[in-house]
Amino acid sequence: MLRLIPTSISSTVARSIRTIALGLTVLCVARPGPAQDTPLLSGGVAFLTNTNAGNTSYTPIIEPLIAAPIGQHVLIESRAALLEAFAPKGNGESGYDHSHFVGLTYLQGDIVVSPHITIVAGSFLLPFGTYNERLSPIWIGNFQDGPLITSLGLMSTGTGTGGMVRGSAIARRKYSIDYAAYFSSRVGVEQFTAQRSSGGRASLYLPDQRLEVGLSYNRLLQGTHENFYGAHVWWEPKDSGLRLRSEYARGHHAQGYWVEADYHILKFGGYESFIGRFQPVLRMQQTFRRDTIVSDGLPLVNTQRVDFALNYDLPHNTRILTSYARQFSSTGDHNIWETGIVYRFLFPAWKGK
Repeated sequence: MLRLIPTSISSTVARSIRTIALGLTVLCVARPGPAQDTPLLSGGVAFLTNTNAGNTSYTPIIEPLIAAPIGQHVLIESRAALLEAFAPKGNGESGYDHSHFVGLTYLQGDIVVSPHITIVAGSFLLPFGTYNERLSPIWIGNFQDGPLITSLGLMSTGTGTGGMVRGSAIARRKYSIDYAAYFSSRVGVEQFTAQRSSGGRASLYLPDQRLEVGLSYNRLLQGTHENFYGAHVWWEPKDSGLRLRSEYARGHHAQGYWVEADYHILKFGGYESFIGRFQPVLRMQQTFRRDTIVSDGLPLVNTQRVDFALNYDLPHNTRILTSYARQFSSTGDHNIWETGIVYRFLFPAWKGK
């Protein structure tokens, strides 16, 4: 989850850049030995536009990600975000306001204890629902903006600072169960802000049906203690080109759901054909207020939204994203148009032996 920083705060931006540089240095100082794989530098570069109720904003963004193994059982991984945002000025003024963000999204160390247990320490993405961990990178999601309920259960920042245990509890030929449980301390450091909370997620996967169902629970442990509940269903029928994702979340003040389906036409040469590279996507979502004391990042009135996208996968890991959405609420209906181009890069941090 990204915060925008005014351009006048140059010292803050400088500290953010130094933090990223320090993090990347820590990941890269120990060159791999004979029994160690080469660190990988990955991520995405994008240029995005958003037209909401007639106002158009522009956002170039870079999201680098590095994964550096240390020996056979330790992995250090981190993701950062560097973006510029240009949005129309308010109050009838002409021109654009300019803001930017530079910072680490997370920085964590993973220790593989056994095939069933991995210990995570540092600043990590909270394991609530599916969007935060799986779909938030710009090179993965079908839409450039997240669902309306994304903030539920993510404790304002989407990250925790502390420890987590995760892994596969049971792995059989016909099914598997995985889990993640965490505790986060309250941290006010600029690059690693987190709230005191705990929770986790458990999922059941059926490989023959290519079906996953899961439940999530998080609890805020500072200020007014609150519980958050979530559920998700993912289904990808074999050899169909169809993929279905859905999620429900409930907090103390609001709740909601989203359902997303995307499709590739495979009858005309498969994914690599001209037709197969097109990807129509439909997402439906609703939010419901339980009270209006706190927004939880959701609209303060009941809201419905329908998104339709037509994306195209170019060669060399490049995607063109186009979407249209119509949002309905008692405060007014409006259209949202979004376009973008995203490039996914992946290469070794240095040449392996």
